Amino acid sequence: MTLNARIMVGLAVGTLGGVLVAAAGGAAGDGGRWVAEYVADPAGQIWLRLLLMVVVPLVFATLVLGIAGLGDVHRLGRMGGRTLGLFLATTLLAALLGLAVVNVLAPGDGLSDDLRTQLLDTFADRTASTVEAAGADLGVSTFVNLVPSNPLAAAVNGDLIAFIVFTLVFGVALTRVPAAYARPMLDVLDAVARTTMVMIGFAMWLAPIGVACFAYSVTARLGLEILAPIATYFIAVLVGLIIYQFGVLGLFVRVFAGIRPRTFFSRSRLPMLTAFSTASSAATLPTTIRTAEEELGVPREVSGFVLPLGATLHMNGTAFFMSITIVFLAQAFGVTLGAGTQMMIAGMTVLTAVSAAGIPSGSIPLMVVILISVGVPGEAIGLIFGVEPLLGMARTSTNVTGDLFAAATIARMEGGVARPPGEESAA
Repeated sequence: MTLNARIMVGLAVGTLGGVLVAAAGGAAGDGGRWVAEYVADPAGQIWLRLLLMVVVPLVFATLVLGIAGLGDVHRLGRMGGRTLGLFLATTLLAALLGLAVVNVLAPGDGLSDDLRTQLLDTFADRTASTVEAAGADLGVSTFVNLVPSNPLAAAVNGDLIAFIVFTLVFGVALTRVPAAYARPMLDVLDAVARTTMVMIGFAMWLAPIGVACFAYSVTARLGLEILAPIATYFIAVLVGLIIYQFGVLGLFVRVFAGIRPRTFFSRSRLPMLTAFSTASSAATLPTTIRTAEEELGVPREVSGFVLPLGATLHMNGTAFFMSITIVFLAQAFGVTLGAGTQMMIAGMTVLTAVSAAGIPSGSIPLMVVILISVGVPGEAIGLIFGVEPLLGMARTSTNVTGDLFAAATIARMEGGVARPPGEESAA
């Protein structure tokens, strides 16, 4: 069986097992949840850490090599401008689509006071910690902190955006160093990049087990009694993400990247599945880079530049999720949001999606800040905690798909390979 097939089997087995545990009562259900907490979840976390531990060296090596491969600072500026413009345009489009879906379906209008109270009580502890974590504002300090005073500390603390800023400056500086001095450094970084790819292969060999553990852990704890009260919201998010990922991005892939959508999605299955199972763009980054280069024909200097940036800055699935969720919670708490306020939410969603960590539930504290700013209690975030893990998996898959689309599009703009190996261009 191919790796994709084995991952799909692991996902199906884990999900089915978790659903059966969630539906079971008495000792059987308690035993299954014990397995989820003390066996499946730790095993899944170990696999996730195997992927995450290579992210920092991989980002540093591939991004510096990508900048050096461009060779020209002017080309770097042109590609950087195109990349950021594409990121912002697609992220804003996703946020606006989320607003359209939530206004048409209005899932929050049907939530009763009793169900709202029940959900808030169920997740009271997590809600309190999330609201506390959101205490930091998104003011001037946010932009100051983009430049790390200690890049090693930024890497250790998981501040990937600040570490990428350091890496960009380092890469540009390396292009200004005489070749006799720069060449040894580039050789070392090339060896680091190749070694991390081998390490990724080790982790992906265990992917079916890790995926099964994550799927079982999430579904065993979720329970149908938590999903049912907000089923309309849950379905609205999933349907919207599917429309954006396979409809909007599928159209963009054909028009802007020049690749047939069927070919693109077929060859992108592995990172999409990895993103869905880990709910982490950062953990999926190694697989995303390898797929872009080997399956989609993206030149190394483009994938090494665009994809590390995309894993932290290009969160179109997250922007969709945030916009639809904020309006849903406003509806549930009886807060009316006018057209102007919703446009402001779309703009804030784009900015905060860029700031969201590429890890599971990394956008949740940032959403609390926006909720409070539009007059919705921060504690309202507790309404979605029952289904947020599953939605996190879905939106991360969309994020990674958007990154691959961006890499293929930038490659075509830069005159690189505009189609996967062995395939004719769609344009």
